[in-house]
Amino acid sequence: MKKHLSGAYVAFVFILLYLPILVFIFFSFNAGTSGGKFTGFSLRWYEMLFQDRALLGAFFNTLLIALAASVMATVLGTMAALGIFNLKRKTKSIVLNVSNLPILNPEIVTGISLMLLFAFVFIKVFHLNFGFVTVLLAHILFNTPYVILNVLPKLRQFNMSLYEAAQDLGCKPRRAFFRTVIPEIAPGIFAGFLMAFTFSLDDFIITFFTNGDLETLPTYIYTHIGKGKTTLEFNALSAILFLIVMSLLVFSNLIGRNKNSVEKY
Repeated sequence: MKKHLSGAYVAFVFILLYLPILVFIFFSFNAGTSGGKFTGFSLRWYEMLFQDRALLGAFFNTLLIALAASVMATVLGTMAALGIFNLKRKTKSIVLNVSNLPILNPEIVTGISLMLLFAFVFIKVFHLNFGFVTVLLAHILFNTPYVILNVLPKLRQFNMSLYEAAQDLGCKPRRAFFRTVIPEIAPGIFAGFLMAFTFSLDDFIITFFTNGDLETLPTYIYTHIGKGKTTLEFNALSAILFLIVMSLLVFSNLIGRNKNSVEKY
């Protein structure tokens, strides 16, 4: 009985989480123009989506920034996690608390702070305008702490004797690091990359304060909904984004299962 109740509770929670998304995706196939009344199955909104150059341009900018920012944040976050891990206890605690500040800060505070910083650095010093570079730097800055949070637990689980044994067997420090440490913390690195990618993909507030004339998907949707223009093209695009993120999660889980099965074998 207890097992059935726990299963029913988990199912209820997942229904609450995913039902709104599934309804949203369902209406992307609506033949009508309403997001609340289904009048028939149609792919018209997907056809209109791929013909809307402005929306596709914003979508391309969003994907490019999310991918570039998540890759750079993953590299910086992994290096920072390695540095924090090797610090002394008191220093490690201080640095870790400082690295968590961007996560605890309200996004509007971070967005305004970055806007003022970039206004001074880019406009006053380098005489450059806001655009792709400012948005990319902003996304790297707020994504890096999430990578650190994902990599550090894996470093704590790592057995340092493996690294030392590799050196005793003739490996140079760099080669031993890439042969022993990186494979062990790879799940944390990939999890940090996925988190950075998803946060960067749908960020609006920080992007809004640092984008200038650059149009990303969140700012594009905000602009058009603000004008009273509602369209099921957004439903179609959201369905595609949901499938992309879901595919990445399934892929990461499959990699994790294969690795665990190999280790058990």
